[in-house]
Amino acid sequence: MRTLRGAGKRMGESSTSTPVESLTFEQALEQLDQLVRRMESGELGLDESIAAYRRGAELARFCQGRLADAERQIQLLDEDVLRNFAPAEPAGSTT
Repeated sequence: MRTLRGAGKRMGESSTSTPVESLTFEQALEQLDQLVRRMESGELGLDESIAAYRRGAELARFCQGRLADAERQIQLLDEDVLRNFAPAEPAGSTT
């Protein structure tokens, strides 16, 4: 039977053997997209599908974590700006 590693040569051997933690968010998202397309195409055998699902779940968790980290960073960066924000008066208003 074919394996994901063998199939990975078509996707790029390094893409399936690279530890998820060493990928950028964009690389992980691209790998996940490729895996989903291959799984949806029906071209994978059972063992390949299981391996692809396992890798996809790992990539999805990684991407979700990176997005959560980015959201926390943005909240921290915006905290002072939002707290001190006072909207400007509309043009032409008299107070």
